[in-house]
Parts: sequence; C-alpha cells; structure tokens
Amino acid sequence: MSVFVTVGTTSFDALIRTVTSDTFQTELISRGYTKLTIQRGSYPSPISSSAELLSLHHYDYSPSIEEDIRAADLVIAHAGAGTALEVLRAGKPLIVVINDELMGNHQTELAEELSRGGHVISATPRSLVEVFSNAKLDELEPLSPVEPQLFGNFVNAVLAS
Repeated sequence: MSVFVTVGTTSFDALIRTVTSDTFQTELISRGYTKLTIQRGSYPSPISSSAELLSLHHYDYSPSIEEDIRAADLVIAHAGAGTALEVLRAGKPLIVVINDELMGNHQTELAEELSRGGHVISATPRSLVEVFSNAKLDELEPLSPVEPQLFGNFVNAVLAS
C-alpha cells in the first residue's frame, strides 16, 4: 500500500519533518504501507528513510499531482482547498494537516468543516502520528456528486470573510 504526501506550493517544513520521522514511518509500516511518496515543495534538507521496509520517493514540485493521488491508498496533504477537493473527487482517503504557523489561516475552518462531514481526518503536524495511528480510514464518507458545488460555496464564503 502507498501513501502520498503533498505540501502544495507553499513551504510546510513541519509536515515534512513529521512524515520523515522514524516514529511516523514505523507507524506506516505497522499499518501495512510499503511506499511513501512526498511532494516536498521547498523543503531545504535532504530526505531519507531509515525504515528498510518502506520505499521512499520525493520531488519538489510537479505540474500535476493527479497521478500520485490516483496511485495512493492514502493521501496526507496540507489543508488547501484545491488539493482537498482534488483528492476527495478521486475518492481517496484524506488526512488534512493544518499549517498552524500560517497567519489568517483559513485551513483550520476548511479542515474542521470537511472533518465534521466525515470526509477527511484532520491533524496538525504535532498530532499527525497519533491521529494516523487511531485513524479509521474506512469510515470516511466519500464526497457526493452534489457536494463539490457546496464545497465551492463554502470555500468562497471562507475566503470572503
């Protein structure tokens, strides 16, 4: 099984540090994951894995992450609206990680709303290992065909406030 992690176009070093930690990678392996792909953005340090049973691939940016999303059994992503919608439309389980270091952070509202609807699991970089270890990914609700419009309306309302 594979996990795809994306930070989008911004810097989110705390998320990269968490998913490359021995603790997180050990938890991935214990849940049956064997491949970790990371879209790392501008993360300044080398990325490696000490977990022998986990294949690690990473890159800075890509014109499209659609193929990585499609190939993943789980996506862990920043809580950006575009990424969340793309992952949910693809029908993939999603853990959104709120970048709590951002000012005027609309990600929190978006993550809370999607989490309330049972569509995603939300975390912060500090809580991600625990949240992932307790996650019931098979209980997430898929986004219905009507909900992308509601999702768009919600995003517009959050951004306007």
